[in-house]
Amino acid sequence: MISFLFIANRALSATSSAMSQAIISNGPRPLVLCGPSGSGKSTLLKRLFAEFPDKFGFSVSHTTRRPREGEQDAVHYYFVSRSDMEKAIANDEFIETAEFTGNMYGTSKMAVRDIQKQGRVCILDIEQKGVEQIKRTDLNPILIFNNPPSIDELERRLRQRGSETEETLRNRLNAAEVEIAYGLEPGNFHKIINNVDIDVAYEEFRDFVVAELKEQEAQGVHFN
Repeated sequence: MISFLFIANRALSATSSAMSQAIISNGPRPLVLCGPSGSGKSTLLKRLFAEFPDKFGFSVSHTTRRPREGEQDAVHYYFVSRSDMEKAIANDEFIETAEFTGNMYGTSKMAVRDIQKQGRVCILDIEQKGVEQIKRTDLNPILIFNNPPSIDELERRLRQRGSETEETLRNRLNAAEVEIAYGLEPGNFHKIINNVDIDVAYEEFRDFVVAELKEQEAQGVHFN
């Protein structure tokens, strides 16, 4: 029994050491923020970047949809054709991809690795299907779900944008109900932020992220 326990402890210790070494060699763990469109993710991230301008890097996703007013290529998204994106997916260049309201979205492997090499935490703003896919990678992401106050409030915010037709609005709200159910299911995320009051939500979001970074530093991960 003593011999068995000794071997088991050695195996667990080696596994833990290997996992820690993988985290160190790959750089900071990516941070995934998931939540329905209009839930307040952008506001949380803007505040985080403003408070910690050198700690984080935003992963610019690819999409086949047309730019909205004020959006810039390679800043908000890489706006590409469907054929180019399908070719890149076939070449295994993406960590995650999803299709929503007739448009394709995806996060490239290069986008994440480039930010990690800079000693920054890569931020990914992705949908539910993207979360499911990134869980199957070796990136070991920190997963946070941003839960909106209500579907009615989401609808109000989306209508206020003025960029949705009735059809796309309905599609977004239907998708939001599915995404919220997934987000609130125990075990799917490391942290759930109930974004009712933005100031309270940001403080909770910030404190959780800072605690995670301190834990990684204790494991030997070096940040910018």
